[in-house]
Amino acid sequence: MSILPVTLYGDKILKKKAKSVQGITPAIEKLVDDMFHTMKNADGIGLAANQVGRNESIFVIDLSPVKGYENFKPVVFINPRIEFLSEEKVGIEEGCLSVPGIREEVIRPEGIRIAYEDINKKENIIEYDELFARVIQHEYDHLHGLFFTDRLEEETQKILKRSLSKIKSRKIETDYPVTEKEK
Repeated sequence: MSILPVTLYGDKILKKKAKSVQGITPAIEKLVDDMFHTMKNADGIGLAANQVGRNESIFVIDLSPVKGYENFKPVVFINPRIEFLSEEKVGIEEGCLSVPGIREEVIRPEGIRIAYEDINKKENIIEYDELFARVIQHEYDHLHGLFFTDRLEEETQKILKRSLSKIKSRKIETDYPVTEKEK
């Protein structure tokens, strides 16, 4: 397993819609293993493939570091499709490995139903709520070129502009490797 550099706000790949995975190859299996390793190294609980420079429709989640989720089993989502979002919405503070140092409350649907393939090519359709639903939505947004900051009120986005500019220009420090600034 390898620790991959994390792409940061401003990197072009993060604004692209991820491409569908056509098959589970040894390269995809290695990517998934590397994503889990990278995420754990950075103390994250979710990571999308484009956050490590790969334009693949994959994200991984492991909530076991979170109090109350210690028995959570890591999950791989390949070619996910959200099929339902609850009308009930809730605001919870979010952060992101690609937007280090910024945390803001984001309002999202409380529950979801998602269809996806797992690493064994098995199709799954499952309903989730609470933290798991939130992390799924956050990572799913990455696969569609969105950041949690895109979901904030316009006034909050204006306030964060300077901080986001520092991230884009790499004038920040992280405890994990990040990509070089794009030219």
